[in-house]
Amino acid sequence: MEDKQESFISHLVELRDRLIRALLAVLLIFLALVNWARDIYTLLAAPMLAALPDGGHMIATDVASAFFVPMKVTLMVAFLIALPYVLYQAWAFVAPGLYRHEKKLAMPLVLASVLLFFVGMSFAYFIVFPTVFAFINAFAPEGVAVMTDIDKYLSFVLTTFLAFGLTFEVPVVVIVLVRAGMVSVEKLREIRPYVIVGAFVVGAIFTPPDVLSQFMLAVPMWLLYELGIVLAQIIGKSARAEAEARRSSADAEMNGELDKAEAESVANRSRD
Repeated sequence: MEDKQESFISHLVELRDRLIRALLAVLLIFLALVNWARDIYTLLAAPMLAALPDGGHMIATDVASAFFVPMKVTLMVAFLIALPYVLYQAWAFVAPGLYRHEKKLAMPLVLASVLLFFVGMSFAYFIVFPTVFAFINAFAPEGVAVMTDIDKYLSFVLTTFLAFGLTFEVPVVVIVLVRAGMVSVEKLREIRPYVIVGAFVVGAIFTPPDVLSQFMLAVPMWLLYELGIVLAQIIGKSARAEAEARRSSADAEMNGELDKAEAESVANRSRD
């Protein structure tokens, strides 16, 4: 009992140390970038600024927004830069408790998840934002000055980044569900119509109230779902082949041991 308690405490201490290291990494990167906080926010706001009509600009309605909003953006950028190190700390904490075949699958999935999340954010920034902002601002009535609050713009950007980042995680989720045995590839194909409807519902919830942005979220989600099905099928075939190879090797080893035992038995009888 005491050994279990000591082991639990040691795990908590290790978890605390790794969390501190991850937070320190984010803090150090934030301090290194804080001098360029205004430039970082300007870069984030570039799609909106480019879509604003002549004379349009962004405003800060709260007293402290002009200070805190660039700080928030810089902190977000610092976290994204430190994300590989943060994930390494999480992996180092979890890995000792995983089996070898689990480690073999988990590491590529973690790397793919990070890459796909960044791809989703890039898709939102470089494709969705310019298209949607130009579409929305084009409908501004004459005599109306389009001026977006920087705090509300940041909230919109963060929500959109999160929505598209998670959307691009769909292949990883599909692969994990199939490998965990929670659902089969055939079942995933059967529920395809419901997934397509759900993709458009998610697009309607997490995007501005226009059809264009809804399609730009729903269609990639559907296509990534199809990609996940294909990859899950390929990985499933590979896993089955590997399992069959292990069984064949185990059977061959067992047969060899049986043959050896039989030969020894025959030799012993001949000596008797």
